[in-house]
Amino acid sequence: MPALECESAFAAAAPAEGLTRWQCRLSLIAGATPITLIGAGLPRTGTLTQKFALEELGLGPCYHWVNVIADLDQVELWWRSLDGEDAWREAFEGFTCTVDWPGGYFYRELVEAYPEAKVLLSVRDPEPWERSFRETIWEMGFGQSLMPLLARARAEVDPKWRRYLALVERMFWGPQGTFAEGHQRPEQLIEQMQRHNQQVIQLVPAERLLVWEVGEGWEPLCDFLGVAVPNSPLPHANDRETFLERVIDGALATLSAWREAQPQPQAAS
Repeated sequence: MPALECESAFAAAAPAEGLTRWQCRLSLIAGATPITLIGAGLPRTGTLTQKFALEELGLGPCYHWVNVIADLDQVELWWRSLDGEDAWREAFEGFTCTVDWPGGYFYRELVEAYPEAKVLLSVRDPEPWERSFRETIWEMGFGQSLMPLLARARAEVDPKWRRYLALVERMFWGPQGTFAEGHQRPEQLIEQMQRHNQQVIQLVPAERLLVWEVGEGWEPLCDFLGVAVPNSPLPHANDRETFLERVIDGALATLSAWREAQPQPQAAS
């Protein structure tokens, strides 16, 4: 986009998209749209609702963990990012904001890489958050209900899904993980969740940061972003049900396809 076109695009889109002239010019240099909002809130803090809300406000498309599940080729980019590369730049191509993990895991790097981006720290009461987290992400790795059993069965026949589960292990529970200090007891998860929130607050300049609960609605979010409050209610997404459906349905579809591809026994003559 030539400079004049960039200025025209800025004039037309800035109120809706939250872009500054500096960010528009940066996109010319980098060859990609810069990230304008970084979600640093942990999973299970209403991040899917955030994704839908930001996209409704014109700040999308917004990257979320569901994008990884929908395209397992993305997994290798996040493995490389954990290895110290900035491969997250490639993952974010075509996106203007990110919420949830895996993007939020790298909030420090993103805050530095996008110095004009705002930061959204979504929070939730500790006990309900811990229950929701344990019933979904923790359950997938360590539980014995239908969902994790199907997830593990899929890993036996789907190398990309096996690699995905290994990414979850590394990003949440391993030595580099968000919950590397322990996760068996509720108080362990809660303590590390609270520490994460405090670290975000300490790192991010106050003028760039909004600490927000989904229950607060549109007003604080829109005021922070400098956009008008929509007439429609804040979108509501059931993160737990969406998570379970995606894991279970994906596993069943993969296992069914694998079964159909197996050689059929020859009928006895």
